[in-house]
Amino acid sequence: MSERASLITLTENLKFAKVLCIGDVILDHFHYGSVDRISPEAPIPVLKLESDVSMLGGTGNVVRNLAGLRAAVRFATVVGKDSDGREIKRLIAEEGITDLPLVDSGQRRTSVKSRYMADGQQMLRTDRETVFPLDSEMEAQLVAQARDAMVDCDAVVLSDYAKGVLTDRALAQLIGAAKEASKVVIVDPKGADYSRYRGADVITPNRRELHEATGMKTRNDEEVAQAAQSLIEKFEFGAVLATRSKDGMTLVSAKGAVFHLQAEARDVFDVSGAGDTVVATLAAAMAAAAK
Repeated sequence: MSERASLITLTENLKFAKVLCIGDVILDHFHYGSVDRISPEAPIPVLKLESDVSMLGGTGNVVRNLAGLRAAVRFATVVGKDSDGREIKRLIAEEGITDLPLVDSGQRRTSVKSRYMADGQQMLRTDRETVFPLDSEMEAQLVAQARDAMVDCDAVVLSDYAKGVLTDRALAQLIGAAKEASKVVIVDPKGADYSRYRGADVITPNRRELHEATGMKTRNDEEVAQAAQSLIEKFEFGAVLATRSKDGMTLVSAKGAVFHLQAEARDVFDVSGAGDTVVATLAAAMAAAAK
């Protein structure tokens, strides 16, 4: 079978993929409008608002991408006891997902990002959130919910946005449970300490994250491959998929295989969420291949 035919078959099989996503959900607000004057009060543009859209962000964006690929999705996350958390529940249900987010009845506030757009350009972003680790009770509830959902899934995505849902202990328990159940574990990391993700099958840092995690240069193909290999050796990862913006991606496996995948240039105004799309597509493909 040719590579093209194999790709077509795999794409058609994505609808059979079953993926569990665990991590920090964010409510994304987009405010669209136009600018035709400068404020008389200060040297800033005046945005005339015309429409507003709310959607799932953070790990929720991975979920939306998987749903768009027609994969079956389970979702384990935590929101605050507030109106934004209720809105996230509604949006999750709109994606056809029956899993409800756990509600932190403490001081946690649901993470919200608001972007203000004019003529396709982002003018301003505001963040409203509280960031701290889950307490032990909520952590145990999250792990229990994920373990139950994991039974029917082929791949597990741990999408870390460093809001506190994926604590060190939760990560260790989730990766351990997934490996014990022979599930593929894919991690979208955050921060410089990758020991938290030890044993994952695939980890997907971008170029900057790869540099920060290793302290090594990542300017070209060879340097990226060497930095990725150092992570594999140190933390027992099965592979590292490094996303490199306009330079494409580099995949390095624990067996030493290296693949450099070129990107096709496109004119875009906002690349936010591009890494989530990569993770979702990878997870769906690996889950489908497990059938």
